[in-house]
Amino acid sequence: MNADGTGQTRLTNNSSDDLAPAWSLDGGRVAFVSRRDGEHQIYVMNADGTSVLRVTNTGARDEYPAWSPDGTKIAFTSNRTSRSDIYLMSADGTNQTRLTISTGEDRSTWASWSPDGTKIAFAAQRAGMWEVHSINADGSGQTRLTEAGSHNYTPSWGP
Repeated sequence: MNADGTGQTRLTNNSSDDLAPAWSLDGGRVAFVSRRDGEHQIYVMNADGTSVLRVTNTGARDEYPAWSPDGTKIAFTSNRTSRSDIYLMSADGTNQTRLTISTGEDRSTWASWSPDGTKIAFAAQRAGMWEVHSINADGSGQTRLTEAGSHNYTPSWGP
């Protein structure tokens, strides 16, 4: 829809949940999560709702897609190892790689790209407390960014 609320257009029409949409920065594509084929998986479609493509196909929950600034990659959350971690894939679903390794009751979620595409911020629950961390897009250099003593989640980089 337009910023003023006019021109609303329905992009999906499925009996299952379609949720967590993420627009590519060029505005041409939307990644989203759906249960249309069973478990929560990530799909990509054109901004007008055409050409829907399932880009993950696991028995796990793949959620919270986030486009890289150049539109070539998508960071997302998955519980493929029974704990939520941050994964990275090419926009067509190939080259899926696990970036974080959560252990015990730890988990990571809510990826957000830096404007230059070199880092990904995410929330990680370690020892019961949610804190914001960052990691290089190649999986190196994980750094804890907050230590507020209270829960910090859903990070977002400024422009």
